Amino acid sequence: MHQAHNMSYAEYSRKLDTRLKVEEKRQREFEQSQKMIAQVDRQLHR
Repeated sequence: MHQAHNMSYAEYSRKLDTRLKVEEKRQREFEQSQKMIAQVDRQLHR
């Protein structure tokens, strides 16, 4: 938790606004990774 988001788990669980920001960042990163995977998959199956 600390390496990825620069905060301790205690801080993450204590502050709702911080938790929401972390989860939004995780969602964006997940969506970006899914787009990259789809792009690579399309290039492999030409």
